[in-house]
Amino acid sequence: MLSDYPQPLVMVDTALFTILNEGLCLILAQRQEPPESGHLALPGGFVHVQEDADTEDAARRVIRAKIGFDAPYLEQLYTFSGANRDSRGWSISVAYYALVPASLLDQAQVAETFSVKNLPKLPFDHDQIVAKAIERLQSKSTYSSLPAFLLPEVFTLNDLHVIYQQTQDVRLDKASFRHKIMEQDIIEPIPGYFRTGAHRPAQLYRLTHRVLTSFERKI
Repeated sequence: MLSDYPQPLVMVDTALFTILNEGLCLILAQRQEPPESGHLALPGGFVHVQEDADTEDAARRVIRAKIGFDAPYLEQLYTFSGANRDSRGWSISVAYYALVPASLLDQAQVAETFSVKNLPKLPFDHDQIVAKAIERLQSKSTYSSLPAFLLPEVFTLNDLHVIYQQTQDVRLDKASFRHKIMEQDIIEPIPGYFRTGAHRPAQLYRLTHRVLTSFERKI
């Protein structure tokens, strides 16, 4: 049955973050079709009503199709809408943000990474989406295990300390950080596994549960 009311365009957009060169970076893809073809933008696309169970399913499909891998951590961010955000018509975009370990970037296709401190001008309202995603990431990094999803499954305490500093864009006292992290019971040592190198062997850890965990107090 056809509706008597005009239908808005319904789409998803995804802000994918990773850590490169000791800094937070955003993964962008070049648009292949108009509008704004040839320009770098957030990976996004229309919801496929016959294929996608929900908007999260649509976002995961878009990331696989345009970037080439599954995002280990994906969270709904905000809904952006209006008559002027897209030249094709009145549109609704359910935005998501994702955290991607740098090790997955070898699988990326037609994608570029930029420091969040030096981003190009983005089309549509993608600048607003990115700003809100960075704000959410920095805030949530102060009271949850979120930054750990930027690391591989096995890591050292120093790796974890560095990643928390990079997501929050602050310096964190190492001793205090380690004390607070161990209080949260979110990581566990892997018996007999150490990272060796020029310095003393470093104990390797993993998350006790690969789900987002909120802390009782801020890091």
